Amino acid sequence: HLFAASDGAYAQMMHNSKDQSMLITGESGAGKTENTKKVITYFAILGATEVKKKVSSEPEEKKANLEDRIVNTNPILESYGNAKTIRNDNSSRFGKFIRIYFNHMGKLAGGFIDVYLLEKSRVSYQQPNERGYHIFFQLVEEGVVDNLQDLCCMSTDPYDYFFCSQGKVKVDSIDDGEELEFTDIAFDTLGFTKEEKDNAYKLTACILHLGEMTFKQKGREESCEMDDPIPGQKIGKLCGIENWQLFYGN
Repeated sequence: HLFAASDGAYAQMMHNSKDQSMLITGESGAGKTENTKKVITYFAILGATEVKKKVSSEPEEKKANLEDRIVNTNPILESYGNAKTIRNDNSSRFGKFIRIYFNHMGKLAGGFIDVYLLEKSRVSYQQPNERGYHIFFQLVEEGVVDNLQDLCCMSTDPYDYFFCSQGKVKVDSIDDGEELEFTDIAFDTLGFTKEEKDNAYKLTACILHLGEMTFKQKGREESCEMDDPIPGQKIGKLCGIENWQLFYGN
C-alpha cells in the first residue's frame, strides 16, 4: 500500500539513520503523478514542524511554512509539465527526481526537485486527440488573475494561437480557470515576488506569440522578412526590448 510503503521508508530512515529511496513507476495513466503527490503530502504531514507564535505588538508578514512550500510545487510543475494525452488527461511529460531532507528529529529540513526529459516537441505540435501543456490554456482564462490577458498581450481564445490549438483545447476533466488559480497561489506560497510571477507568465505567453510570426521572401534576395510585425511587437513588449533589436539585431 502506498502509505504503508511511505511510512516504512520513514521508519527505516529514523531507525537506521540512512537515506531511503522510493521509485514510483508504471504505464501511462497508472497513477504515478497522483501517487507522487500523496507521498509528498504524507511526508509533509509526518515532518510538520510546530511554529511557536512570538508575542509582538507589530503584525508579522505571513510566510508559508516549509511543508506548504514543498506541497505547493505540484501545481506549478503540473501546469508547465503536464498535458492531455490519448490515455491520460493529466499526463506528466517529464521525469522528476525529488529529494526531501529531514533533520535528526524527523522534521522537514528542506527539499529539492530535479526535472529532466521534458517533451519539448509538444510545445509547438500536438496530435489531434491530445493537448499542449496546461499553462497555455490557463493563460487565456479570463477573470481568474486580474489583468492577465493585458499583461501577456493575449486574447481569451486559444484558437488565436497556432502552437496550442492543433489538438484539443478543452478537457472535460480539467477546469483551466481553477487550475490557474492554484498555479497563481502556488507562486505566492513559494515566495515568488509579483514581478517574478508576472515575468513567468509573460515569458510563457511569448512562446505562443512566436508561433504567430509569419515571414515572406525579401524581394529577389535569398532571405526573408516579416510578413506581420504585430506578434513580434508583442514579444518585444513582453521581453522589454525594442522592436528593431528583435527583428534586425544580431
